[in-house]
Amino acid sequence: MRALRVLGAALLTLGLAAAPAAADSPSPKAAEESGGPTRAGTSFRTATEVEQGQTATARASTGDYLYWSFPADAGQRPTVRATVKLPESHAAETWQVDVYDGLRRRQACQYGAQTRTAGTDAPSVELECVLRTVRAWSEPWADDPLPGTYYVRLTALRLSASDLGQPVSAELRVESKDMGGAAAVDGTLSEPLVPGIAARAEQDLAEDDDSPTAVLAGLEPDDGWTSGWWSDRWIWTAAGGALAALAGVAGYRLTRGSGRPPGVPPTL
Repeated sequence: MRALRVLGAALLTLGLAAAPAAADSPSPKAAEESGGPTRAGTSFRTATEVEQGQTATARASTGDYLYWSFPADAGQRPTVRATVKLPESHAAETWQVDVYDGLRRRQACQYGAQTRTAGTDAPSVELECVLRTVRAWSEPWADDPLPGTYYVRLTALRLSASDLGQPVSAELRVESKDMGGAAAVDGTLSEPLVPGIAARAEQDLAEDDDSPTAVLAGLEPDDGWTSGWWSDRWIWTAAGGALAALAGVAGYRLTRGSGRPPGVPPTL
C-alpha cells in the first residue's frame, strides 16, 4: 500500500510539472501592443521588421506588394493575421497573404483563410495563415519551418483596372503558440536562418571593428534563439523513468509472497 501511495504522489507531481508546458505563450507586453511599425516594405530586402505580439500598420495603394518580417524560434507555431481596409467604392478584389522563411522558401499554411475575395463595396477583408510548428532541425531536402526570420507578403491578386492605385490601409499581427516538447526533435541548427549581406555598411567602415556587417534582419526572440537540446520532453522522460521504477517495486512487493515454504504455518 505504501508503494501505491508513492506511485499516486508521483503521478500528481507529473501532472503539475507538465501543466505549464501545455499553456500558450505569454501575452504580449503592453509596450509592444502600442509601439508597432507604421509602414511596410516593398520587397524582401526592405521588409519592415515587426516583433511577435505587435500590430503593424501601413498605408498603400491597391496593387502594391507589402512586406514585413518577424522572428520565430523552435517549438513555436506562428499565426499571421492581416486585415485590409478597402475604399468605400470598389469592385470585387482578391487578396492573399504569403509567408516565406529565411531562405525565401514559401511556407504552406496549416490552416486559415490565406486567400479571400472581398465583394463589391465590402469595407475590409481579413486573412489568416497558421504555419506548421518551427523545428529545431530538419533534413536538407525538406522544407520544414526552421528557426530564423520569416517574411510576410500581402497583395491583391485579382482586381479591376478601375481599382488599381486606390488607397488602402493594412494591419498585420503575428502571434505564436508554444507547442512544447511534443514538437522537439534531436538536432539543432548551428545558426538560425537570419539573412544578412556581406557588404559592410558605410557607417561601419569608420569603426575599429574588423567585422561589422549590415544585417537585413536584426530582430530575435525576447529570450534569444533557444533551439537546443533542452525541452520539456526531458521532464516527461525523467518522470516516466521514475514511474517505471516505482511500478517495478510495487509489483515486486505484491507478487513476492511471504517467503515461507509451502505447508509451513506462520509463526505467532
